[in-house]
Amino acid sequence: MDKTYIDPDVGPVVLRKVLRARRITLRVSPRRGVSVTMPYLVPYSAGLDLFISRKPWVKEKLEILKRKMADQPQPGPEEIEAMRMAAKRTLPARLAELAEKYSFTYNQVRIKHNVSNWGSCSRKGNINLNLNLVRLPDDLKDYVILHELCHLKHPNHGEAFHALLESVCPDHRKKEKELRKYRIF
Repeated sequence: MDKTYIDPDVGPVVLRKVLRARRITLRVSPRRGVSVTMPYLVPYSAGLDLFISRKPWVKEKLEILKRKMADQPQPGPEEIEAMRMAAKRTLPARLAELAEKYSFTYNQVRIKHNVSNWGSCSRKGNINLNLNLVRLPDDLKDYVILHELCHLKHPNHGEAFHALLESVCPDHRKKEKELRKYRIF
């Protein structure tokens, strides 16, 4: 169950309890605003205390996001739909090519409009790709796809995962840094 605290300086702060959460996290997002996620058994007051202790950082982050949003206007519904169509047309085919080339097998692929990640992988072997990938250069798209394919064998970011990623994408560290320049809408 979510609770919302209205801060006089920041506005709404969503306090969210999540069964799978291991620690309290504070996020500032251009679309979702300010949220605090906490383990289910942690009291809401602990999440609120974290927000209050980090409020100067939150205000600074909101200012930075406001400036960035002014520089890069949000796409409208038509543009998002066009990206979705392009993503459905191109990304599953590229995923299949790279999976075959490097001998990965996956279950299903879905195209989503995520706000916090470029892709994800489930334990059932399903891969989710962000429709915003169509805005990226081809080499960065491939990096994201290969990253998710490697998670099929190693569902973490441990040494074995990085060794596998290194074997299929030798310049993955450079690509990861490059990817940070792009913003997910």
